[in-house]
Amino acid sequence: MEYRHLGRTGIKVSELSLGSWITFKNQVDVNAAAELMAAAYDLGVNFFDNAEAYANGESERVMGASLKKLGWRRGSYLVSTKIYWGLHDGVNESNTLNRKRLIEGINGSLERFQLDYVDLLYCHRADKNTPIEETVWAMHNIIEWGKAMYWGTSEWKAAEIVEAIAIAEKHHLHKPVVEQPVYNMFERHRFSGEYVRFYNEYGYGSTTFSPLASGLLSGKYNKDVPSDSRAATSGMDWLKENVTNKDNIAKVQALEPIAKNLDCTISQLSLAWCLKNPFVSSVITGASKMSQLQENMKASEVAPKLTDDVLKKIDDIFDAKEEDEE
Repeated sequence: MEYRHLGRTGIKVSELSLGSWITFKNQVDVNAAAELMAAAYDLGVNFFDNAEAYANGESERVMGASLKKLGWRRGSYLVSTKIYWGLHDGVNESNTLNRKRLIEGINGSLERFQLDYVDLLYCHRADKNTPIEETVWAMHNIIEWGKAMYWGTSEWKAAEIVEAIAIAEKHHLHKPVVEQPVYNMFERHRFSGEYVRFYNEYGYGSTTFSPLASGLLSGKYNKDVPSDSRAATSGMDWLKENVTNKDNIAKVQALEPIAKNLDCTISQLSLAWCLKNPFVSSVITGASKMSQLQENMKASEVAPKLTDDVLKKIDDIFDAKEEDEE
């Protein structure tokens, strides 16, 4: 496992990490989660991602109970969580980054995790109704109180992140250092256009999610929807529609000869492709089975095999054009 600096910070994250979205509580209990985390940890993973909204807070409880069961030295791993959606529908409790919500949110997350602090705290989405200055001050205070070590953003526009950084620099506050964007062969927009200049100029880190496009880029949906897959889970109709799209399936099938030539699976190829992006600090993987986790972790060995010619073939399949950096 290789380790990369989180942007321009001093900490390093494993280039492949483990996330809990959909899986923890929904697909795996504490015992299974602990086994997956232990296996990832043994393979060099030091970063575990979560969010208060995952399973309505229960994902944090499962991860917290797993960490307690595993008994790892606290300095040996990193935990992140994200706040925005909320757990209740109150006027000040959902879809907001106001000071009250952020402070109550981190306190709730730490209680569920059974931890004194998280290493990374993200604003899960941007809030257009709360002044960014209020959000920046609240995140700064949370760090000053020792409840989080660093803070970042998730799916924010580049201009919003730049504004947050400018406010923090003006008032000598802790500024955001990392973005958590969607990133895979299908969805590349968060690393194109204005974001190219943004990552270069500010040295922002990134911990990317959905590298397999919710399983589509694993190839397991090439023929049908497996009964034990995420797309077959109750309430996931939106996902089923995406992974059964014929055009999408055709593109995934076109990856098969490339993966075969590199002696790897489509999943490993897709993860390795994300690792080739120099702006990516860590690729967040997900797994509900041990076999999935073990397969995904081998992507680190595949990444060096992705030459410019291989990358060009992949771009051609997805009709990707060179982005304008002007």
